[in-house]
Amino acid sequence: METRIFQVDAFAAEPFQGNPAGVCLLREEASDPWMQSVAMEMNLSETAFIWPRGNEFSIRYFTPLVEIPLCGHATLAGAHVLWEEDRVSPAEPIVFHAREDRLEAGREADWIRLDFPAKPVIDAEIPGGLEEALCAESRALFRWPEMGYLVELESESAVRDLEPDLGLLCKGKYGGVIVTARCESGPYDFVSRFFAPEIGIDEDPVTGVAHCGLGPYWAERLGRVEMLGYQASRRGGVVKVRVKGERVELLGRAVTVIRGSLMT
Repeated sequence: METRIFQVDAFAAEPFQGNPAGVCLLREEASDPWMQSVAMEMNLSETAFIWPRGNEFSIRYFTPLVEIPLCGHATLAGAHVLWEEDRVSPAEPIVFHAREDRLEAGREADWIRLDFPAKPVIDAEIPGGLEEALCAESRALFRWPEMGYLVELESESAVRDLEPDLGLLCKGKYGGVIVTARCESGPYDFVSRFFAPEIGIDEDPVTGVAHCGLGPYWAERLGRVEMLGYQASRRGGVVKVRVKGERVELLGRAVTVIRGSLMT
């Protein structure tokens, strides 16, 4: 039977920007090896697999190498596809059940709003070799529990110009590394980049889950709960962030660039 698959540019207002995600719409849960093979074939940072769960949906995420528990841009892409393909009325919110959390997606004009768990950082010592791998000195460094590290640099330009040694980052087993700085002028409040070569993502174009840590981090330092972030990868993307206690709202836009069918 035909299995519909899509490629969506998430956290993007136009094609070929933001973070491309695969979205595979299933009738029921598929086997882990099959989903991993599809994700490897798509060769995107993440592919989301979605199937009905009553009036809600289950969702799982695979990189080309491994399954991960949570992914922001692939969830945003999945919600976009479900509305665009009339699987859900555009006026209705969508509830997803991921491996570790219940997630919700809603609409605000042409933006998609995701309700995700906050993942605040904690104090940590600089692990050996991390600054060497980043080829930069940190202004502040924090542990990002279960995920990796958040590193604040001295300036926006330091983040934008960063050229880390990806081999050392992978060898060091640091997990995902967020690098960030306060913006020196508008319209953004902070910039960031995200590196995770251990799971096959050298640099992620726009990382929704990273903003679950960036949101609480910058809310504390900027003194407000609504912020605008820019992930300064080569493709780049804009994420609106609202911190609401133990939850974070992430807002972005999405554009479908490929629609197709899997032949196996």
